[in-house]
Amino acid sequence: MPIRELGDGFSASAISFGAMGMSEFYGKTPDDDASLEVLDRALELGVTMLDTADMYGRGHNERLMAKFVARHPQEHASGRIRIATKFGIDRDPADSYKRSINNSPDYIRKACEASLRRLGVERIDLYYAHRVNTDVDIADTMGVLADLKQQGKIAHIGLCEVSAATLARAHAAHPVAALQSEYSLWTREMEHDVLPACQRLGIGFVAYSPLGRGFLTGKYSSPDKLEAGDFRRSNPRFQADNLRNNLKLLPALQAMAERHGCTPAQIALAWLLSRYERLVVIPGTRSVARLEENCRATQIALPHEDIASLDAVFTEQAVHGQRYPEEGMKGANA
Repeated sequence: MPIRELGDGFSASAISFGAMGMSEFYGKTPDDDASLEVLDRALELGVTMLDTADMYGRGHNERLMAKFVARHPQEHASGRIRIATKFGIDRDPADSYKRSINNSPDYIRKACEASLRRLGVERIDLYYAHRVNTDVDIADTMGVLADLKQQGKIAHIGLCEVSAATLARAHAAHPVAALQSEYSLWTREMEHDVLPACQRLGIGFVAYSPLGRGFLTGKYSSPDKLEAGDFRRSNPRFQADNLRNNLKLLPALQAMAERHGCTPAQIALAWLLSRYERLVVIPGTRSVARLEENCRATQIALPHEDIASLDAVFTEQAVHGQRYPEEGMKGANA
């Protein structure tokens, strides 16, 4: 498994792991033992960074990471396992999809302490602002995070879903190790200015939903086939008319996968890994087979003509539907 340098001295495996789906959002969740088997295999395959957040499963996901770390204390102590978590999305106790964005200094400090307790660690390897509230000066947020770093509670600072301008202001206040945003063949807005800002400033890019929430695997043809409780049932891009139009994009991806003797998912991941040498992806899965498939994407080197062909098919204009419902867009590109 290739290791990539992100920013501020932080590194991670090219294929890292997004753990959110092990706690909620994608229908019925597995029991912890099944999830831990997948995570154990990820470690065997060379995956180094596990991505979680305090809001996933209302703390369950971080507690799951604690169980995994407890199984592999030496690997965690040596840096072979690195945990990235997040703060800033304050969920409504009565409604899982209602949330506010909280970046107040007191909230950040309390959120950090709570995450440390749930994770069962003394220091968080990479601590992200999950979303940014523009009512709070980003320099003030970075100041609080720098204090937490000075105290040894976090090792590196990251931001999620921010604009290029916010990223630059934050980086001027304190080095940012990584910017995490949605990025895939069917979500390419960050190529306008956010990705170039990362390249210019030497900041790593962590791409979440690199398979378009499963769409780019080619396995989802109707929202009716998704489980109850799967948030994609309300995602605009998976709704009937939008999905019908979006499905027209897949034949080009499927044909390319057939030529390369691999899967559409592997082509989609290989395309992403070609975009920037400091970029890593965090696909999530609850299947060992899918995990192994994802990791093999690092063995695929797409020629320039294939990259250009995908660029021409998967344009922003060709994708139908907003990437989140309105509530999910709160704090995006702040």
